[in-house]
Amino acid sequence: MNNFNSILIANRGEIACRVIRTAKKLGYRTVAVYSDADAGAPHVHLADDAVRIGPGPVGESYLVPELILQAAASSGAESIHPGYGFLSENAAFAEAVESAGLVFIGPTREAIDVMGNKAESKRRMIEAGVPCVPGYEGHDQSDDVLLAEGLKIDLPLMVKAAAGGGGRGMRLVHEQADLANAIKLARAEAEGAFGSGELILEKAIIKPRHVEIQVFADTMGNTVHLGERDCSVQRRHQKVVEEAPCPVMTPELREKMGQSAIDAAKSVNYRGAGTVEFLLDDSGFFYFLEMNTRLQVEHPVTELITGLDLVALQIKVAQGEPLGLSQDDINLEGHAIEVRLYTEDPSQDFLPASGPVDLWAPASGVGVRVDGGISTGQAISPFYDPMVAKVIGYGPTREAARLRLIGALKETVLFGTPNNKDFLIQCLEKQPFIDGAATTAFIAEEFSDAELEIQPVSFADSVVAATLELCLENKGHFQRSLLVSSQLQNWTIASAMVSRKQYQFDDTTHDLSISPVNSSVDTYQVTDSAAEQSVEIQVVSMQANTAEVLLDGVKLVAQFSRLQRGQMHCSIQGRGAFFKDLIILDGAIDEAVGGGRVIALMHGLLLEVLVKPGDEVTKGQTLAVLEAMKMHYEIQAEIDGTVSEVTAVAGKQFAADDVLIEINESEDA
Repeated sequence: MNNFNSILIANRGEIACRVIRTAKKLGYRTVAVYSDADAGAPHVHLADDAVRIGPGPVGESYLVPELILQAAASSGAESIHPGYGFLSENAAFAEAVESAGLVFIGPTREAIDVMGNKAESKRRMIEAGVPCVPGYEGHDQSDDVLLAEGLKIDLPLMVKAAAGGGGRGMRLVHEQADLANAIKLARAEAEGAFGSGELILEKAIIKPRHVEIQVFADTMGNTVHLGERDCSVQRRHQKVVEEAPCPVMTPELREKMGQSAIDAAKSVNYRGAGTVEFLLDDSGFFYFLEMNTRLQVEHPVTELITGLDLVALQIKVAQGEPLGLSQDDINLEGHAIEVRLYTEDPSQDFLPASGPVDLWAPASGVGVRVDGGISTGQAISPFYDPMVAKVIGYGPTREAARLRLIGALKETVLFGTPNNKDFLIQCLEKQPFIDGAATTAFIAEEFSDAELEIQPVSFADSVVAATLELCLENKGHFQRSLLVSSQLQNWTIASAMVSRKQYQFDDTTHDLSISPVNSSVDTYQVTDSAAEQSVEIQVVSMQANTAEVLLDGVKLVAQFSRLQRGQMHCSIQGRGAFFKDLIILDGAIDEAVGGGRVIALMHGLLLEVLVKPGDEVTKGQTLAVLEAMKMHYEIQAEIDGTVSEVTAVAGKQFAADDVLIEINESEDA
């Protein structure tokens, strides 16, 4: 038995909060760790104790084993839960934890070593008889050998980092001419993210389903699986939507895949929670992809359909207790769907975004679960993964779960940074997803560039935002007029005047005149003379960040956050936008940056600058490589021309919108 009463969570964000909640419910003392960038983060306040471990960059804080162990020693923690990401699949860290006399709430070093390396794990699975994708997983990692082996594999093929996961260090190659560059980029990204440039090559299985099996094992040889999860909806090999059970699963296929997953776990004497991932083709044949030796991001959907707390089971196994479950004890009931809420901009090729959280208001209700790790006023840091929360819908049927999840997303408010909430709703409303037919090609096939663009803000939405801001202004006038009776609030000169507000969204301008309707309290006539539109709106109720209005008699619910006069976030029935009153802001309109001015589209570290002044460049040419939120991004020229100025410096941090390079457009362009 490994008796312990305190747990240090070597992680941050939503997973740290998730582990802390279960640990505290079970009576354990919890210890959080935090970087300078996370000093005010929710997981710090939620834990019983918290220890600073260094500056914001992960290489100076969360990825330094010595700092984590020092935090455990200084806080008196007796065990460490790694969460996911960071050091969760670092075999040396697991060994160091146990060498320090602490309990590692996870698998053994051997299991992490084998399964954490895609090349070694594939070799081990072939030995164990688990079906694998054909390819190259050899020890010789020279560029020449990789190029030669790549030529032997039918196109398209995948270049994949042998270490790590999360879609980093992966490139899909359609043409042999692109293989060398794919190897270079994948290796660089893998070295930066995982400290290892080892790669494997595999034949790309086009349009498969991504189906994974949750396994659990104790130290006494008992191993079970908890059913499957379908994780097919992905972009850049990063999961976006996950559900359990898989829509096309049959009892026979579940038994086969489940047994293969158990065989994989037993081949490395596994303990604790793990996930064996497979690619499932349309003929029902499946191939081993990898094993994640940790708790998965998407574990809530398994918890909801099994009724089990996976973190509680992890702690139980780490204590040396028997799992207490046989395969016959595992019952799957209902359906659960999870989406990952990212601070990223779908209209900008899903570029991650950082900045302040002006308002975070997660949904609630029957069949809704939100695992979050942010709070209002917190800053989203460029140092970490852009996933800030998971929203899950559960119901007796898949359709019930889907509808509950859509409703929860519309209710959820995240103001301050671009995010993918609207995109997630679009995913759930696409017919192939409704039909349960989504494959890994779903996003590429179902979304046009136009659908990913920010949708125009309607006249009706502008009316709601303008009216709410006017009400806030009138309320401010009244509060400053201390000698005026509350009975006269709606009879002030401010409320009787015709007000104007002007909002611009790309090529559309809403120039609104707002007139009070004297016969009714908080009722206004709003007109856009240019567009020849007019509507009556009544503010039925208005609280701190939520209002209910009647728009020509139709009930609408709006959530809002006013930053300052003339600037307000507003979400109407789940449709969010940032409203800037150009009249109050003296007509200031943001200048578009583009063309010859090459900017950093996000905060990040500039890894490489590939041009200098005087160089001739063509549209689409890679000019520099930026690292942000653990991914590498190629910055490309938007025009043909000559480089006139380079302010970009490799190895330096740049903020979003910083100008990196300037190009003089070619005269014949």
